[in-house]
Amino acid sequence: MKLLTDQVVLITGASRGIGKAIAERCIAEGAKVAFTYLSSDEKAKALEDELSQGGGEVKGFKSNAADFDAAQELVKSVMDVFGTIDVLVNNAGITRDNLLMRMTEEMWDEVINTNLKSAFNLTKAVQRPMLKARKGSIINMSSVVGVSGNAGQANYAASKAGMIGFTKSVAQELGSRNIRCNAIAPGFIETEMTEQLDEKVVQEWRNSIPLKRGGKPEDVANAVVYLGSDLSNYVTGQTLQVCGGMLT
Repeated sequence: MKLLTDQVVLITGASRGIGKAIAERCIAEGAKVAFTYLSSDEKAKALEDELSQGGGEVKGFKSNAADFDAAQELVKSVMDVFGTIDVLVNNAGITRDNLLMRMTEEMWDEVINTNLKSAFNLTKAVQRPMLKARKGSIINMSSVVGVSGNAGQANYAASKAGMIGFTKSVAQELGSRNIRCNAIAPGFIETEMTEQLDEKVVQEWRNSIPLKRGGKPEDVANAVVYLGSDLSNYVTGQTLQVCGGMLT
């Protein structure tokens, strides 16, 4: 049997990159997938069609994860369609990089709201159905930057470090109800965004990693499947670093 057979997985920010890879992998493991997107209905419909080609059940929901009321409404809509939510993947995230002296209040607030407040919004929203079911897995997408920090990313690093502390607290609060909460901290993952960077710079990053390569979105998706499935039944409050040894 597949690892996520008949599990309902809700993924925020799954229209491309890591989020899309997570959706693809979950469907391949037998899950039913609900994903969120912010803008294009047309692109979301195309993604629905693409992900459901093999017969998988998938539906996109237009929703802003940073909006508290919208998160409540989203969970209600997903419940109406799928009947339950077994796994939540808080993947929505943005960057607004700049040195602290040049960083505006808007750049700070945008990143904290999208990356960190969204995790609070969605976790609070799924808490009720998961408590009722007395089971669930919440997976928060952090970053190695949240562990090590990074010059020019004070806002992003703060949001991702905050997510690790949030993860540990939720794990302690909900563990007695058989609800697990873990974080994943990806390192240098090669996506459409990194393709825009200078190849020489990218190669220097690869050379600095013990495994001598950048990660693939699928590497992160595999970690999500592990933390969402029964394979990790006794794992909660942890941060799994998917970084090729970058932080070793």
